[in-house]
Amino acid sequence: MHDAPPTHSPVRPEPLAHGLKQRHLTMLGLGGVIGAGLFVGSGAGIAVAGPAVVVSYLIAGVLAMLVMRMLGEMSAAMPASGSFSVHAERALGRWAGFSVGWLYWFMLVVVLAVEATAAAQIAHGWVPAVDQWLWVLLFMVVFTVANLTAVKNFGEFEFWFAALKVAAIVGFLVLGLLAVLGVLPDTDPVGLTNLTGRGGFLPHGWDGVVSGVLTVVFAFGGLEVVTIAAAETDDPARAVGRAVRSAVVRILFFYVGSMLVIVTVLPWTAQQAGLSPYVKVLDSIGVPSAGQIMNIVVFVALLSALNANLYGSSRMIFSLAERGEAPRGLLKVSGGQGGGVPRRAVLASVAFGFVSVLLNLGWPDTVFLYMLNSVGAVLLFVWGLIAASQLRLRRRLERESPGALELRMWWFPGLTWVTLAGLVAVLLLMLTDDVARPQVLWSAGATGLVLLVAAVRELRAKA
Repeated sequence: MHDAPPTHSPVRPEPLAHGLKQRHLTMLGLGGVIGAGLFVGSGAGIAVAGPAVVVSYLIAGVLAMLVMRMLGEMSAAMPASGSFSVHAERALGRWAGFSVGWLYWFMLVVVLAVEATAAAQIAHGWVPAVDQWLWVLLFMVVFTVANLTAVKNFGEFEFWFAALKVAAIVGFLVLGLLAVLGVLPDTDPVGLTNLTGRGGFLPHGWDGVVSGVLTVVFAFGGLEVVTIAAAETDDPARAVGRAVRSAVVRILFFYVGSMLVIVTVLPWTAQQAGLSPYVKVLDSIGVPSAGQIMNIVVFVALLSALNANLYGSSRMIFSLAERGEAPRGLLKVSGGQGGGVPRRAVLASVAFGFVSVLLNLGWPDTVFLYMLNSVGAVLLFVWGLIAASQLRLRRRLERESPGALELRMWWFPGLTWVTLAGLVAVLLLMLTDDVARPQVLWSAGATGLVLLVAAVRELRAKA
């Protein structure tokens, strides 16, 4: 598989292995965004929106689904390991590919620290004799080794991680539905009491729904890795098309469906930010050891995200190096039977990940908090550039190679413009929120810095 020729360097084939199967990619799409943000973070959304959190998740999910459809269209037509970074470069220029690639890489390696630390806290609770920092070290080493070997090992890890998460969600939906119907032992039909009581379906009005969107929209981040991974399959165009089609609707179903079950089974006032609403529901219907069961699921979700982020960050920086936007030394790949792995890119990503973890363990409320805020809204900037790139590339593809458009964005260009408007609206609303404002400002600062570097590089190249 080849990237389209960049304007500033000669084309060369990607030496990455094609070790991922369709089942790996499909499960990566399904499980990629089912993480701690859903199992634990959804409690914060319920607290601000009440039962209407279902609407908040629906709005955020539709926004994410539209972005993924655009990304799927471009990735199916022009598969590349750099995915949206490559698309941005082709559509908007070298500065765009450089900026979105580095911003996304930085976001992944910073978030990686949060996931490693949270997983270590759970493991330390199970085995207090082992210090938290040792658990972090163990996780980082295990997944570094997994990503340094053949890419199929990453695929297998993610396949089984995602399978467990999907099974947990499906089991929860079945139990919740049975509880609503009063089929389970010692339960009566719930009806719509919890949806209409205690302030009604909109206890905080539409302002609560909007606040809920700001709280839950980032839970859908992670789907982008599917299009990065597609480059390492035997048939990237077909694989990414299938993965995007199967993932977005099902994930929307899992998120919105489980939220509907939660606010129907229990009063929304019974939920608390920081506590898993899933545990509350399972406890209420008499599932033994519900807290420990959910702890295991959250633990697996965190390790899955850690693995996926390490993979995604290594491939993104590899793609940047391939286009001359990162040190060329990162292009070295492994040989032999497990060849085709960009080991230097993996090590570069995990090295910065280790630095992020140390900052999180040592200075969680100062240095690391600033770093985390600086990537807090980057996902929305990335999604915005995906939409802008699709606007340009779709027209070009229709003129030059319409046969490559195997997966098309719905109602183009109208829905693309609607998506862009939605992303701008979310950013503006975040600026009015006292909690979210620092994330937007710090992320805008980080983005401005990267854009400045990109502009200097452009000027030097022209000179």
